[in-house]
Amino acid sequence: MPRDPVLAFTDRGLYCPAGDFHIDPWRPVARALVTHGHSDHARPGMGAYLATAAALPVIRHRLGGITAEGLAWGEVRRIGDARVSFHPAGHVPGSAQIRVEVAGEVWVVSGDYKLEPDGLSEAWEPVACHCFVSECTFGLPVFRWRPQAGVMAAITAWWRANRAAGRVSVLGAYALGKAQRILAGLDPAEGPVLTHGAVEEVTAILRAQGYRLPPTLRVGEGMDARSHPGALVIAPPGAAATPWARRWGDFAAATASGWMQLRGIRRRRGAGTGFVLSDHADWPGLNAAIRATGAQRVFVTHGYTTAFRRWLEDEGYEAGIVRTAWTGEAGDPAAAPAD
Repeated sequence: MPRDPVLAFTDRGLYCPAGDFHIDPWRPVARALVTHGHSDHARPGMGAYLATAAALPVIRHRLGGITAEGLAWGEVRRIGDARVSFHPAGHVPGSAQIRVEVAGEVWVVSGDYKLEPDGLSEAWEPVACHCFVSECTFGLPVFRWRPQAGVMAAITAWWRANRAAGRVSVLGAYALGKAQRILAGLDPAEGPVLTHGAVEEVTAILRAQGYRLPPTLRVGEGMDARSHPGALVIAPPGAAATPWARRWGDFAAATASGWMQLRGIRRRRGAGTGFVLSDHADWPGLNAAIRATGAQRVFVTHGYTTAFRRWLEDEGYEAGIVRTAWTGEAGDPAAAPAD
């Protein structure tokens, strides 16, 4: 495969020959630049990691003893003949787009991103470039998100109704990003919020970094529907179907995910109530982001790549697909570990 002057597409991930590093590689490499801490981007086994200082504490928590360094937002680091910097992606706290410049040509790798400010993550910023590598997890016109305030109001109403009926509310949300976004968006006066251990560990790390998050109670021994009637419990997706959830008795279950836009997926996964809330850009967001970069060349990855590439070509862009170890073309939420 011919190498591009800035990034090459390899079986280990995006590779920069001028700097001899990879971006979000899925197989072990000597040097990895990582956009954020989700498991499909920050993988174990790399020789050295470079990420934002804001993302690094969670990455260390998830990967253990690693050789890693964190950069400030916008700080330029020269690696070989490449100049790199990290810029806010708005996906989850600390998430970044990575700008790579070689001999005056600029590419930006988006990682995962969303345009709507969520009140917690660093807000997405457009970065001018010649070529933009964009995720397209939700790259179909059917995916159009409601404003966050409306979704939070719906979650609150669901919680209130369950509490009035004497039931605990168990809400499935990813432990990094989605769970904390919900915590930050709800009114603490509504009642006690309990968290699964996996959620609380990440929440404690972010809270220690200075992210503003309300108090929570970690679910522990002796905590059940009798000790905390009407509570809201935030847990990883799928926890409601495990023995861990039996303590809540006849509880109400819900899932917060962009995939809840599709009724078929909601039924297939037995998600109960579904709240459409995603930490990825929707169809209008993807298109707005690409326009804002000024790029005429776009590569798409992580999602409905074939359909989105065809759309971009029809819009006049030079477009291609980056094949990854992570797929999502079939609309399977299991293929998108952090929506």
